[in-house]
Amino acid sequence: MESLIEIGQIVNTYGIKGFVKVVPFTDDISRFSNLKSVYIEFKNNKIKTFEVEQVKYAKNLVLLKLKGIDDINMAEEYKNCYLKIDRKDAVKLPKNSYFIIDLLGINVYTEENEFLGKIIEVYPTGSNDVYVVKSEDGKQVLLPAISEVIKNVDIENRTMIVHIIPGLR
Repeated sequence: MESLIEIGQIVNTYGIKGFVKVVPFTDDISRFSNLKSVYIEFKNNKIKTFEVEQVKYAKNLVLLKLKGIDDINMAEEYKNCYLKIDRKDAVKLPKNSYFIIDLLGINVYTEENEFLGKIIEVYPTGSNDVYVVKSEDGKQVLLPAISEVIKNVDIENRTMIVHIIPGLR
């Protein structure tokens, strides 16, 4: 499992004092208020640690002031970079909830042990997520993340068992 978890993407600057505008990858953006530090991953996979000085919220975005980023020009350098935290600092998820990073690449099987493929993407839809499963021959199946379909998820062994209801294939 990955030791760092993506929590958002810097999409722009905010003001002239070095704030960055972040699109959060969480269903509860208030979690950002508890952050002491974050990692920023650059396009070349280089990672740098920053202390969080201030957190503000604007609509569905998070405005972060990070120590060492003191003006708009410095903040501009981090546009389109991803924010990450240590897995140990992540919130504890409720039962039957998973980090997307842990679901990507997982092997999906039917209850009859037929290999459907691997999860390549997760779409949050509001009511439930949808898992995009791609087979070895390139076909895709969209699986709603509901208890009627998702029967077992084993993150450690990277497997998921699903029940195919009518209309899914």
